[in-house]
Amino acid sequence: MKDALLAELREIFPPDRLLLKKAQIVPYESDGLTAFRAQPLAVVLPTTQAEVVRAVRACHRHAVPFVARGSGTSLSGGAVPVAQGIVIALNRLNRVVRYDAANRIAVVEPGVINTRVSTIAAPDGLYFAPDPSSGPVCTLGGNVAFNSGGAHCLKYGMTSNHVLGLKIVLPDGEICVLGGDSLEMVGPDLTGMFIGSEGLFGIALEITLRLIPRPEVYFTLQAAYDSLEKAGDAVAMVVASGLLPGALEIMDRIAMDAALAAIGAIYPRDAKAMLIVELEGTAEEVEAERPKLLDVIRASGAHETLVAQDATERLKIWTGRKSAFSAVGRLSPDFIVQDGVVPRTKLGEALAEIESLSRRFGIRVANVFHAGDGNLHPLIMYDGREPGAWERAEELAGHILRMCVRLGGSITGEHGVGLEKRAYLRDMFGDFDVEFMHALRRAVDPLELANPGKMLPSATAPALTARGAHPLERQGIISRE
Repeated sequence: MKDALLAELREIFPPDRLLLKKAQIVPYESDGLTAFRAQPLAVVLPTTQAEVVRAVRACHRHAVPFVARGSGTSLSGGAVPVAQGIVIALNRLNRVVRYDAANRIAVVEPGVINTRVSTIAAPDGLYFAPDPSSGPVCTLGGNVAFNSGGAHCLKYGMTSNHVLGLKIVLPDGEICVLGGDSLEMVGPDLTGMFIGSEGLFGIALEITLRLIPRPEVYFTLQAAYDSLEKAGDAVAMVVASGLLPGALEIMDRIAMDAALAAIGAIYPRDAKAMLIVELEGTAEEVEAERPKLLDVIRASGAHETLVAQDATERLKIWTGRKSAFSAVGRLSPDFIVQDGVVPRTKLGEALAEIESLSRRFGIRVANVFHAGDGNLHPLIMYDGREPGAWERAEELAGHILRMCVRLGGSITGEHGVGLEKRAYLRDMFGDFDVEFMHALRRAVDPLELANPGKMLPSATAPALTARGAHPLERQGIISRE
């Protein structure tokens, strides 16, 4: 079966775009969650949509699973291949098919980098709002698969709020068009169903993006606090005041130290937590909101504030925040970037509990997160060379996710479920809900060839155990270093 598939793939792809050797496919064995990896049978590098469709149809004919992959920045194991399956790497599908400034639309292929769209639209005063920290490298196909957000999702929403339509290839090779060029569409929201499905429903070939006017003015403020809990409570105060900032972000001391070491970020060395607040909009709107924000920050107990005086200072503040994930690599050889959500009013309580868990497990946890919508990103540090270190870090991560659910939140905000968090889906949803998800997936992909093993929990075993081997390892689907 696999020999027949490889023979068919050789007819579609020249040797330099059909990767079969171990050295060629190693870079594709894992994604941003490097604890999991699997060796695919082959990696194909299509340059046209037609080649993607032919590859999917070949996989379907031979009942071989496939995984679509962009830049591989997923932090939940969502882009880890299936052992002896096919990786369809989409980075070379990077055309901007259509740019229409008058109607504020861009139609792009899935390999287009996130920030490239805003660069193209900038001369017309437009941009693409979702801004994940990996924006300079992540692809829009991945943004669609995981419904990515970013620092400004409080005001502007997630990827799903900025995608109008999709051209997709289903797991059996059929091509479908979902949505269109308008916000007002007739019928069920199939575009919304596809976004965030983590590749279980097929592959996006074209993505119709909604562009919005770039804000005229920014007012960026950072406030220092003597406790993480105070910074969390300040977020609730800002939102309760009636203000809707473009962004509300928090970094703790460990994250600030990492950013200081990495890029010389301008953070006070005596602060236990830093809150970044950004107002944006018309000059009149920002000028009216600025005094109110300053009053709230003073009342919240901040002991030091800094207001960016120009674009250069604003860039320094945001560069420090957006480099925090990678900068933590200076402090620890390995770390898990977790992704859960709690209600804003519970932020202080959640952060206090994370600190308590960190002390209990004896594991350092850096906190960097989108505080405006309660999206926590605790970075759990460990040394994978130490026996049992990864398992203990994952156990701590599980406590954090279950805390999020207990406080009325979610196990994911923007990183998806992937391999890592399948075990916790049933903490959020009942058996009927989970079975409905399975049924919906099987209705679209009866053979379950598209990115199998991701998102949906197994009927017989959880995706992660606190101790011991990952069940997918035992099934031969993935391996772990």
